[in-house]
Amino acid sequence: MEHPETLATIVDFLRDIGIAVEAATLTDDGFLPAMTVREGRLLYDPERLRWPGDLLHEAGHIAVTDPALRPTVSEFDSDGGDEMAAIAWSYAAALAAGIEPRVVFHDHGYRGDGQWLAETFAEGRYIGLPMLQYYGLARVLAEDGAAYPAMIKWLR
Repeated sequence: MEHPETLATIVDFLRDIGIAVEAATLTDDGFLPAMTVREGRLLYDPERLRWPGDLLHEAGHIAVTDPALRPTVSEFDSDGGDEMAAIAWSYAAALAAGIEPRVVFHDHGYRGDGQWLAETFAEGRYIGLPMLQYYGLARVLAEDGAAYPAMIKWLR
């Protein structure tokens, strides 16, 4: 596993903000290796998990899901606005948890664009931020309070 020291930090952060995370033996993968979402809970296989930062990305999908649907969700559409929102959410979550964003935006994810995403966010070009603002999770610049990557709240 890359960055094994971050796993407990990520799991604790997710639980603290209200996302259920459980270690489990998984024989099948979800969209990402060694993890899946079942009924709004994020399950991961600690024996097979290679990139703990992927947990933040999948948690981002849970976080931006309509709260009425969250307890029933077991898979996500990986295209469109919610995918971009999950990317922006995972960047903010990494920073809030004290984790280097490259743990989330690693070289084996995002169709090979992990480094590009890390550089893009580091330069202040926040892909997906408008969706977080639309969902009421992050402030628009004209609002009082800390701007993104600070979050108003973590769950839609």
